[in-house]
Amino acid sequence: MIIAIEGASSDLSVALSQPDGTLIADDGWTTAQRQSAELLPRLMALLARANRDLRDTTAVSVGVGPGSFTGLRVALALAKGLAFGLECPIVGVPSLDAWLAAHADAAAALARAGAQEAYLLTRGETVARIVDRRIAVEHIGDARIVAPSELAEAFGLGGAEPPRAARAVGMMAAARLADDPHGDDLRAMEPIYVRAPRGVTTQGEGEVRWL
Repeated sequence: MIIAIEGASSDLSVALSQPDGTLIADDGWTTAQRQSAELLPRLMALLARANRDLRDTTAVSVGVGPGSFTGLRVALALAKGLAFGLECPIVGVPSLDAWLAAHADAAAALARAGAQEAYLLTRGETVARIVDRRIAVEHIGDARIVAPSELAEAFGLGGAEPPRAARAVGMMAAARLADDPHGDDLRAMEPIYVRAPRGVTTQGEGEVRWL
């Protein structure tokens, strides 16, 4: 069984899949910055409803962004902890790719990148780019998109579908594991931030002095 976790936005989802990617069960919901309090309990409840046990896990998969800094950190911490404790492979899946895979009629996926900016991945492209609200709205036009509920409201994107993509994360991880059963490096896996979190700089701060 593959456990899948997607926490790159305020619309969270978890899923259980067979090793070949076939969906067993999933759950999706919207939260108000409570990822750390809700992801694990909802996963455990999903296991109980599906009559499955953590010991049935053969791999853990997780959306790695870009998206919410807090959501990504919480989701990856949970996924890494499960993979380490259960001694099973872990696979990181780009979140926006999974959103588009889960919503086949969407032409683009958007995730929050700041107060008035979004990460935009158009179907057929391989790299997300950062756009402001005006450019996002103009680029999308009348096309169907997948975007978190709070972002759709803030940008005035009527008709946007909230991402419920954990099932796609599990399916994409299964395809990866079929080619490489070892998965990703647990220690080296990091979120795809595209740019540094607020308050973090990639520039040196000068000489380090020990007190």
